[in-house]
Amino acid sequence: MSALKEPHRLILFTDAVVAIAVTLLVLPLVDVVPEVAREHRPATEVITGHQPEIWTFLLSFAVIIRLWLSHHKAYQHVRAYSTPLLLCNSAWLLAIVVLPFSTEMVGVFDSSRFTTGLYIGTVLVAAGLQAAMYLIIRSDPEVASQDNPVPGEFVLGPVTATVLLLFSLVVALAVPTVGYWALLLLLLSGPVEWAWRRRRAVAEA
Repeated sequence: MSALKEPHRLILFTDAVVAIAVTLLVLPLVDVVPEVAREHRPATEVITGHQPEIWTFLLSFAVIIRLWLSHHKAYQHVRAYSTPLLLCNSAWLLAIVVLPFSTEMVGVFDSSRFTTGLYIGTVLVAAGLQAAMYLIIRSDPEVASQDNPVPGEFVLGPVTATVLLLFSLVVALAVPTVGYWALLLLLLSGPVEWAWRRRRAVAEA
C-alpha cells in the first residue's frame, strides 16, 4: 500500500507553483513597454500594437485560475495524499508551468496547426490530469476526507471539461481556420452536466 501523508505541504507547494506560472504569463507584456519606448512610438501602441499577446495572456490567466479553483475544490475532500495522487499532481503542475510557454508561442507566431495544437493540447493535458486526480480521490477511501465526504457527482465536471477539450483539439486540427475558437466548445460544459444529472435523476426515480 502507498504511504499516505498529510496534504498541507503539497497544497502550499502547488499554490506557489501556480502563482509563479500566472506571474510568468505577464512578463512578455512587461518587456513590450521598453521596446515601444526605444522605438519612440506612442505609449498607446503598447496596447494597440500587441492585442494578440494581451488576449492570449487574459485567456491563459483565466484558464490557469479556473484549473486552480478546480484543484482547490478537489483538495477540500483530501485528508492524505498517496503516491499516485502525488505523481498525478506533479504532472499537472508540469502542464501548468508549460502553459506560459505555449501562451507565448500563440502571441508571437501566426495561428497554425502547431501553435493551436500546442496550446489546446497543453490545456487538455492539464484538464485530463485534473480529472485523474478527482478519480483517485473519489476511488481511494484512505485519501478522501471522512469529515467532508466526496459528492456523488464529484468527477462529472473535470471529465466533461476533458472530453470537450479533446473535441476542441480535434476540431482545431481538422479545420485550421477555426483555430482557438474551438475552445468555445467548453461552453457546452454546463448543458452537458445538466443533461447528465437530469438523466440520472429520471433513472433513479
